[in-house]
Amino acid sequence: MKGLFFILSLSVCSLFHPAMAQYRSEVWVSDEGNGMYRNPVLHADYSDPDVCAVGEDYFLTASSFNCTPGLPILHSKDLVNWKIVNYALKKVEPVEYYNEPRHGKGVWAPSIRFHEGMYYIYWGDPDFGIFMVKTRDPYGEWDAPVLVKAGKGMIDPCPLWDDDGRVYLAHAWAGSRAKFNSVLTVCELNKEGTAVISDPVLVFDGNDGVNHTIEGAKFYKRNGFYYLFAPAGGVVSGWQLVMRSKDVYGPYEARIVMAQGKTDINGPHQGGWVDTPAGESWFLHFQDKGAYGRVLHLNPMKWINDWPVIGVDKDGDGCGDPVSRYRKPKTDKTYPIETPVESDEFDTRKLGLQWEWHANYQDVFGFTTNMGYARIYGHELSPHFKNFWEVPNLLMQKFPAEEFTATAKLKVSAKDDGQLSGLIIMGWDYSWIGVEKQGEKFLLKQAVCKDAEQGNLEQVSTLAVLEPSRKFEAGLFPNYEREIYIRVHVDKGAYCRFSYSLDGKKFTEAGTLFKARQGKWIGAKVGMFSVTPHGKERGWVDVDWFRVEK
Repeated sequence: MKGLFFILSLSVCSLFHPAMAQYRSEVWVSDEGNGMYRNPVLHADYSDPDVCAVGEDYFLTASSFNCTPGLPILHSKDLVNWKIVNYALKKVEPVEYYNEPRHGKGVWAPSIRFHEGMYYIYWGDPDFGIFMVKTRDPYGEWDAPVLVKAGKGMIDPCPLWDDDGRVYLAHAWAGSRAKFNSVLTVCELNKEGTAVISDPVLVFDGNDGVNHTIEGAKFYKRNGFYYLFAPAGGVVSGWQLVMRSKDVYGPYEARIVMAQGKTDINGPHQGGWVDTPAGESWFLHFQDKGAYGRVLHLNPMKWINDWPVIGVDKDGDGCGDPVSRYRKPKTDKTYPIETPVESDEFDTRKLGLQWEWHANYQDVFGFTTNMGYARIYGHELSPHFKNFWEVPNLLMQKFPAEEFTATAKLKVSAKDDGQLSGLIIMGWDYSWIGVEKQGEKFLLKQAVCKDAEQGNLEQVSTLAVLEPSRKFEAGLFPNYEREIYIRVHVDKGAYCRFSYSLDGKKFTEAGTLFKARQGKWIGAKVGMFSVTPHGKERGWVDVDWFRVEK
């Protein structure tokens, strides 16, 4: 069936309408254009990243949790300029379970590898087990997910194809499910990489009074050594640990190879090592920035006596500090400056790759069109609705920078009172500006909700009374429309200021200042919504365009 949001086999050249070029704002640019770059290379929430090199191409994936499509695929030629080109996962398994919002669950800490012409991604779902998807074409369709091992608590898996053809898998354990953590285990896979064929073996114990919360391991082999790269110490303030052994099952000796030091880059860890065609080693990892999510940094890496040192090691102790500015990786030619896309004119039947839903996509969420807009139908709220933590059809994207402005041109349609559509900043705390039908009018409202996961109620205020743009007969009851432009400006510190316009020219500030807050394991997001009261027909909103600027 054509026109569905989840069609993902995308031709790169057909993703966006040419008219979008004038709105293609690059709100955070890492490449300085002079052979240098600044960190982060991606100022967006691509948490728990992993990367693989295939010839002169680099492919990156990251955690996507309950959001769909999942497992984003980003491509680069120089490790600095990145473009989102696909998703490897249409729906999170098991599908019925993830048809509802499951905040913080789903796809945790994937690893991506290339082996004998095939791309593989492994990830752990802490509630269901370890999964894998594969493909020969990272831009095309990925195979259906395979459950490699069922069970609770297994997270952060990474495979290793050994020289003798055997395949191993390292992974960590989630204390929230397994009731223990801070350990790494290794087991063997079958040659196809589709099933675990041995019991797990404990290879590293972070319960040593030093390396607590060891997790997120990446598995490599070099010069006869097996290596486990893993973060320890926690997301916000941890460090990067590397372990090595001559035996795949250990014992492993360990060193801290990168830490914050005297820099302002907290918790520099959890990522992937990659070698370039020029013979250089680099490490891509995240830094936790609260509401902005876990943003991506690129650090140089060198080998000394078969130990890696990441960042710049000025005192020669084998532990580097992360860099804020550095020379770009050596390449044969210069590649264009590029960032993942943010703006969308909604001029094609394929949804822009910046968008994700907050649960598995279902037809009733809405549709793309060939008519220059995307439609979102109102989600029917539960009988005892408290807040948007329950809403699955939030169409949102990551914050792309510390400071940016996002504007959406919307046409709200409603028959029943209480039908509501608008723009939302979503996280543990959230705020929306929306248009709600009441009688013959529309009310412009703002809601603020604190600690939504705890079931707290929204605090809603009415900002203005608006006349309909149009009223027309539609069956038993007339349909009311209101065209409106809603804008949010995000300042440093994730402070959000809302405004609206009825003509797209003059904007009026509306509502109170809101400080965005991260969601459950994800950064804050911005996007559109439509909801309808329980027991009533669905209203809807047509999104003409969504534009992001500095």
